[in-house]
Amino acid sequence: MYGTDWYRSRAEGDRVAEQGTTASPIRADYPEPLWVQAVQLITDEIAQGRLAEGSRLPPERELCQQLGISRVTLRKALLQLVDDGVLASSHGRGWYVASAKVAKEWPNNLESFTETARKMGLEASSRVLRAEVAPADLDEAESLSIAPGTPVFHLDRIRLLEGVPTALDTTIVPAALIGEAEAVDFAHGSLYEELERAGASPERADSTIEARESDAETAEALGIAPGKPLLVMRQLVHGADGRAVALSTLRYVGERYRLRTVFARGAR
Repeated sequence: MYGTDWYRSRAEGDRVAEQGTTASPIRADYPEPLWVQAVQLITDEIAQGRLAEGSRLPPERELCQQLGISRVTLRKALLQLVDDGVLASSHGRGWYVASAKVAKEWPNNLESFTETARKMGLEASSRVLRAEVAPADLDEAESLSIAPGTPVFHLDRIRLLEGVPTALDTTIVPAALIGEAEAVDFAHGSLYEELERAGASPERADSTIEARESDAETAEALGIAPGKPLLVMRQLVHGADGRAVALSTLRYVGERYRLRTVFARGAR
């Protein structure tokens, strides 16, 4: 369905004199980052009608070869286009041009990262940095309303969407609530689903959100430059009986995450 000419309009201006070959439409010597060039190129193809609404993009491997960029760079561009409402993604179907009416909206109800990704048709995965039980320190114990020294399960993960690092998630759970947590494969599993299976279903979260600059350690974990903006969400999650079941800090890459909410005026 797609040949090597789908991006030809951009490539025509970049001919290489030697051997009559055609350069990649993405140029490393341009001032714009490679992923930004990819976003512009795909947007142009859609605007000029070469990629119609509802049509599917070529497979990622083919796109990488045609554009001359890595898969990480390509996915950053594709996720930006999803964020802009230009593309949509369906697991098993690939990337396709979204309807003009489709835009990404993040839920206001309490959902795990994995659950939210599923609803958007994106594949969520994790890179586990830490998964172990340790005694709660004073701050952790106070937040979770438990005694200092009580065993808590520490779960630190890099959260990925379609293979692209999107957030650094550090969560603490009272070990008594989750059983053999260290044996769970949290690279693909959901902590919330494990809590539900253990009878400690998350029902409500007290959350604070602030913009921060990334420090060197967080930046390295997320593959961004130190000082890049983060959206930091701290949550104290409660079960149906009101007790605290998890304490989380999620550091989202600012350019890869958008939080949507609704405000309404109360009775006057």
